[in-house]
Amino acid sequence: MYKRKIIFSGIAAALALSVFAGFQFVTNARTPDLEERFESFESSEKLSKEDQSGVYSFDKAHSYIGFRVRHMGLVDVPGSFNDFTGNVDFDADKIKNSKVEFTAQMKSVDTRVNARDNHLRSKDFFEVDVYPEMTFKSTEVKKKGKGYLLIGDLTMKGVTKQVTIPFRFYGPMKDERGTVRMGIDASTSINRREFNVNYGGNLPDGTAVLSDVIRIELQLESVKQKAAAAAK
Repeated sequence: MYKRKIIFSGIAAALALSVFAGFQFVTNARTPDLEERFESFESSEKLSKEDQSGVYSFDKAHSYIGFRVRHMGLVDVPGSFNDFTGNVDFDADKIKNSKVEFTAQMKSVDTRVNARDNHLRSKDFFEVDVYPEMTFKSTEVKKKGKGYLLIGDLTMKGVTKQVTIPFRFYGPMKDERGTVRMGIDASTSINRREFNVNYGGNLPDGTAVLSDVIRIELQLESVKQKAAAAAK
């Protein structure tokens, strides 16, 4: 009986060791980042510049147009626009000739708090009944380091200002269905008061209740249009 206990204990220890080793192997595995995943797809089937070039439409299910505003100097409160459209006219041979444009419906603003969203739609902020859309149209693309600068006109609440948006793009690549896709990761900052969004004062110590500087964040996955559709 004593020998059986020793044998059973030995088997249990071996099993526990193998499970732990397997767990350690899995948890130590590193998940490839976004750029590596796109590069692995791209390297599996190199696309010609002709295949890469063309008009891409935003895939809303995998895209995000968002912003962040500092509240009382404490935390960044995030928000986004859920209803938007956009295109990337991509020139793989001369990327500087590429163009990006998008339109966001201001009433679709979403900060996860209904009362706050309704306030943002009012005259104090976006005044969506008068200015229903925010638009961006690029005028120039410049290379900078490993990324690029997208320069263009941002129009919001009846005001148009030139903005510069640093960005990186990934792909183009084919997905499992043969559809050509690309990704754009971009962010910049704007001063909301330059677009007539002036609501909010200061705390007794001078800290702004709402920061003037707004962080704009863009995560845009786009799908290449078919030749017939792009020609229309």
